[in-house]
Amino acid sequence: MLFNSLEFLIFFPLVTALYFLLPHRYRWLHLLIASCAFYMFFIPVYIVILLGTIVIDYYAGILIEDTLDPIKRKRWLTLSIIANVGVLCVFKYYNFFTDNVNALFGYNVGEGIPYLDMILPIGLSFHTFQAMSYTIEVHRGNQKAERHMGIYALYVMFYPQLVAGPIERPQNMLHQFHEKHEFDYSKAVSGVKLMCWGMFKKVVIADRLAVMVDEVYNHPGAYEGYPVWMATYLFSIQVFCDFSGYSDIALGSARVMGFDLMKNFNRPYWATSIAEFWRKWHISLNTWFVDYVYTPIVVNKRNWEKWAVVYAILITFSLSGLWHGAKWTFVIWGTLHGIALSYDFLSKKMRKKWSKAIPSTIYKPLSLFLTFNFVSFTYIFFRANTVEDAFHLIASLGKLHLSQLSLHPFGMTIGAMELIVAFVFIIVMEVIHSLQVQYGENLPFIAKAPSVVRWSLYCAAGITIVLFGVMQKQSFIYFQF
Repeated sequence: MLFNSLEFLIFFPLVTALYFLLPHRYRWLHLLIASCAFYMFFIPVYIVILLGTIVIDYYAGILIEDTLDPIKRKRWLTLSIIANVGVLCVFKYYNFFTDNVNALFGYNVGEGIPYLDMILPIGLSFHTFQAMSYTIEVHRGNQKAERHMGIYALYVMFYPQLVAGPIERPQNMLHQFHEKHEFDYSKAVSGVKLMCWGMFKKVVIADRLAVMVDEVYNHPGAYEGYPVWMATYLFSIQVFCDFSGYSDIALGSARVMGFDLMKNFNRPYWATSIAEFWRKWHISLNTWFVDYVYTPIVVNKRNWEKWAVVYAILITFSLSGLWHGAKWTFVIWGTLHGIALSYDFLSKKMRKKWSKAIPSTIYKPLSLFLTFNFVSFTYIFFRANTVEDAFHLIASLGKLHLSQLSLHPFGMTIGAMELIVAFVFIIVMEVIHSLQVQYGENLPFIAKAPSVVRWSLYCAAGITIVLFGVMQKQSFIYFQF
């Protein structure tokens, strides 16, 4: 079920209303059934895969906690990790592995290792990482094993963040499912406003930009120069609005019921370094990799001093790229960010001297400009269908001519008005982001305004989404991961 669908428009209020009407002792069951129904809107049979790993991880957590022998504890943790990673590898990476092995040995189509005809279960990567964080935290002694199987299943299956995160830790979520949440009007209003804000970013901006970006990236040989530059920058905005829009809807829908999910984005394109960008972009995934991949590598290789950090960064971000998709384009994208972060780390002292020598009015805007352009450049690999397409598009960036500049960079198939409307709403989004930074997420000067003014603004926002939204039920980009 997509958040930007009529089904969800009916599903959400019904599930929420029944949640508050039911006695507390039945609410976990209600949310679990609703979450299963939500997931089964995609491919129903794949619910069996999630339930299978849930059973394994539930008992693994208990056995890890109850076992005193550290070797046996590690074995139960290993079993849990193998079960989760094994499912992910079969569905997400088997054909990628097969394709590369067959190509390495020169097999033709139909020869070599056979391919499996299967569809990747939606949100499997997110589910896998959230499940792994539970058993790892139990093993580390940071979380008590959950003895209520239904509550544990709900921790993994909670519908707002089941498909594309944020990837929650058990310390933040498990206790919330045991707590009784009374209806809170202020939380409900705040949650609905956040959902509308996320919907605005998704259907008004992201889905509008998708039409323009897809035109170039799906026909890389038909465009060069200005249209490719435009599509590349627009994709940076598209992927942010798409994924942060999903996160806002997830956080908002959970908030209405009294649950607090972690913030996943914090104006990442205003970062002045790649390190700062990753502290602001997809925060739940970045912190997951830091805690469970980067930090253990650094600790184990601490005698290498600074090179242990570089090694850990490169491994972490190469794996992060592979997590995003079973394609070399994603691996290259992640590795490029690993190289940039390594430079960021190694040049920290030098850049600190530069920041003191160069006036801040020059240094900060220049740092922001370089960071955003690097991120946008690497997105060429993230968005391109193949490595060959990516390099073709990069080469075509240099074929820039003044004669290409127009309000029809993507040909007459996409009107100039669409581009103008997109830019207007991007500016509106950034103005609101700036106000939220200064005054807070809920913009108290609106909350304290007379009811007529408030509701006029709310109605105007709703009308804007309906009139300018691209209502074609386009899936969220990160659903594929």
